Amino acid sequence: MMPSFYQKYLERYLKPAQLITLKMLVWLLQSQKNVRIERLAANLPLPILETSRRRHIQRFLSLESLSILAMWFPLIREILSHQIKAGNQLIIAVDRTQWQENNVLLASAIYQKRDFPIFWTLLDKKGACNLAKQKQLLRPVIRLLRKYKLVVIGDREFHSIELAQWLQRQHLGFVLRQKCDTTFREKRQPFQPLSSIPIEPGIGLFYSQISLTQKKGFSCFNLAIYWKKNIKVSKKKNLGIY
Repeated sequence: MMPSFYQKYLERYLKPAQLITLKMLVWLLQSQKNVRIERLAANLPLPILETSRRRHIQRFLSLESLSILAMWFPLIREILSHQIKAGNQLIIAVDRTQWQENNVLLASAIYQKRDFPIFWTLLDKKGACNLAKQKQLLRPVIRLLRKYKLVVIGDREFHSIELAQWLQRQHLGFVLRQKCDTTFREKRQPFQPLSSIPIEPGIGLFYSQISLTQKKGFSCFNLAIYWKKNIKVSKKKNLGIY
């Protein structure tokens, strides 16, 4: 049920009884596909009362050794070290998703078309996150994976020029999708919206070192534009700065 790699790794952090509990919970999550403690307690194969099983799960989940920094970060570092050599490029995708009533901000490592969740945080409000929350998400990820050449990618929610400037100051690569109403300017040219750029399906354009905001104090960035063939007009343009 659990690969030997995980088994050996988890034995460093969990006592034998705790490891058995973890295995049972993993099995229950796969079979029940439900994360409600009441549902898990009702199906946990332990010869004790259901109320006792519920308390058993709650005590297990409150273990300090199960924290993201204490257990998950070292595990992710070890997994990636077996797949990617230090110094190589590693793509970090940032995204926000709504899971039931929870608004989750997530950073994942992309490798061979698979993503490994690295760090996540729950937002205390609905809707988009701000720059402070984005930095809060990325700082521990940057420290954890400092041996790699990181490239941060994000959709239009992460289009802010402030985030691009901050990533640049961290000496990181990045590709941030932009909204069509974002204004840009080539050298000695007036500002214009990205939607004004003429482009056809199957065509890509590249602008080097353009100004992407009329605010002062920001660096210049590269702008890449691509319109994929055979795609609806409403989704025609992918615009990203890096």
